[in-house]
Amino acid sequence: MYPVERSGTRLALRELSTEDVNAVLAIYGSPEATEHLSFEPRGREQVGRIVARSIAVAGETPRGEYALAVIERATSELVGFGRLALDPHQQRGATMGFALRPRSWGAGYGVEMVRLLLGFGFDDLRLHRIWGARSPWNEASARTMAAVGMVEEGVIREHVLKGGVWRDSVVHAILDREWHATVVNRAAGD
Repeated sequence: MYPVERSGTRLALRELSTEDVNAVLAIYGSPEATEHLSFEPRGREQVGRIVARSIAVAGETPRGEYALAVIERATSELVGFGRLALDPHQQRGATMGFALRPRSWGAGYGVEMVRLLLGFGFDDLRLHRIWGARSPWNEASARTMAAVGMVEEGVIREHVLKGGVWRDSVVHAILDREWHATVVNRAAGD
């Protein structure tokens, strides 16, 4: 599926472009933004390669990865990065990752961004299960995933090696029927 375009109230998803390198660097190059991610802050050259690879992968058929810009609709400014990667070991399953630039934290963008990613995965890609993993210390991510209906499933022990130290990851997931129930409940005002 190309190009991906999906809009929410304040945010939208779109394909990455070469002009997004500096905006992605504001996320992936930030020690604050990457504190709970699985990697150390990246440099501009590394981020340029990530964006270039994401653009190249977007043109593949079949497409197995959706690395997407998250933008503010009012300004078209990139404020986040979202990713769905189809899982070759699970029928109609995908992993999800997301990050916001630090100056956009606290505005409720995380919940809207994850809802856009899940809506794309379940409605457009017809997935059955989407899961994501977070650092045990990332309470904001835990609250965000709970707010969209994702269920905490357990811990992957010593899943990530960062800064020379092994770290666990906490897994959250949601099934298509759970997602559709949350959409119905939101529409009904619950």
